[in-house]
Amino acid sequence: MVDIPEHLLQRSAEARAKALGISVEQALAEMKGESDPTVISKEPEVKTIDETPAPAAETPAPAAETPAPAAETPAPAAETPAPAAETPAPAVKAEEKPAAKASKADTPEEVDFAPEVKVTQRLLTVVKAKPIQKAASEPVDKVNTWPHLMLPEFVSLMAMTAFLILLSAILQAPLLEEANPNVTPNPAKAPWYFLGLQELLSYWDPQIAGVMIPLVLGIAIWMAFPYIDRNPETHPSKRKFAIMFYTFFLAGAGVLTIIGVLFRGPGWNWTYPWIDGIWFDDLLDWIHFE
Repeated sequence: MVDIPEHLLQRSAEARAKALGISVEQALAEMKGESDPTVISKEPEVKTIDETPAPAAETPAPAAETPAPAAETPAPAAETPAPAAETPAPAVKAEEKPAAKASKADTPEEVDFAPEVKVTQRLLTVVKAKPIQKAASEPVDKVNTWPHLMLPEFVSLMAMTAFLILLSAILQAPLLEEANPNVTPNPAKAPWYFLGLQELLSYWDPQIAGVMIPLVLGIAIWMAFPYIDRNPETHPSKRKFAIMFYTFFLAGAGVLTIIGVLFRGPGWNWTYPWIDGIWFDDLLDWIHFE
């Protein structure tokens, strides 16, 4: 878990203590998990309605004034006190209602309590704020040709040119005599980059070693390889099949070239350079086995 700065914890604890009405130390302990969170329980408030029977006491007053006309009309005068006698009854019922409500509030079985609400506030981590609108563009896998490509290529070209000039000054590579069509050198070897193909000619027919293998392996397979290996990855560690195929090709070409340069002598027979010498003109002047 990411360590939370102390000042952020202190600010969160103060806000929690103010919201729950507890001390800052207790809120800080709850946020760190050292104590149980504070539980807030909400109980319903019981409101009692006080209904005073004052209007019921005033109702007999009209009944006291009614006897004046009662002398002329005795029948109505006898009936008027009846409403006055019945009016206190509602007053008694009004006084009984608060008692009934109070008795219901006293019994815990009939009171509907609200569910307990656990208020927990913890600061999990601090997230670095990001702007709503980013000014910088998203990085792309592309660079400009200049200077990211042309400058390294120019430096590599100059370094290779200096290396070749230094190598040509150190190594002695004089020209041989003019070619004589009446005299064929033995062995007659091709340049080093063709010696692998010349070595194949010693194993198979020229139609196979000189035409079929270079045509199928050198042209057809290499042209169709992007359709054979359709892996879109560009990292070398994720292109195992392509690397394996190219490794076998380089290893085979390298072995055939080394055999043609060092281990083939007169008549294209097998020789050992440390016994019979080297039969390759380009190496005669600066490699000697004694």
